[in-house]
Amino acid sequence: MMIRVFWAAAALVLCLAVSSAGEFNKVLSIGDAAPAWENLEGTDGKKHSLTELKAKDVIVVLFTCNSCPTAASYEDRIIPFAKIHAGPDTKVALVAINVNLTKEDSLAEMTKRAQKKKLPYAYLFDPTQEIARKFGALYTPEFFVIDRDRKVVYMGALDDNDPPAEATTHFVELAVTATLAGKPTQKKETLGRGCMIRFARKKSDD
Repeated sequence: MMIRVFWAAAALVLCLAVSSAGEFNKVLSIGDAAPAWENLEGTDGKKHSLTELKAKDVIVVLFTCNSCPTAASYEDRIIPFAKIHAGPDTKVALVAINVNLTKEDSLAEMTKRAQKKKLPYAYLFDPTQEIARKFGALYTPEFFVIDRDRKVVYMGALDDNDPPAEATTHFVELAVTATLAGKPTQKKETLGRGCMIRFARKKSDD
């Protein structure tokens, strides 16, 4: 009898572990509460937290960096998206976060890039890399759409093809539009594309 109870409990734990992650994301699943960031320094010289966006109904979190060619090429798609959907007078915010620790990805270099590209959104740096780990982010660029209740409603790629002219389905834009309308997102998760985030090795990774 005790053996049956043990295996039943073990099976339950396994099911819970499996159900706590998405199809491609090993940490989060759709509907999970979005991890909060606090006091991350931005290229504007200020520190930023999730709580400052309480007036926004939708938040797009973008993990990106300077050094990844794919992430750099996507900026020319992200900038117009932000200007249209995530302006100061809209109900949407877009926040870009970099966690890479290379010289090219330093806050000083991020600031230069933000000024050169005139990024119309916050570009934050997390030297602890913890916020990317909590989101389960692996790529630059990788996107997470969060609703009014700060639950994840979409995670993955911006669209379905790297060449802009060949992209036919714009996953993030569709998720934002649906969420603002109070409707469920049809495509909730896709596989991110780009460069792997350069995580510093931790003892717990061994």
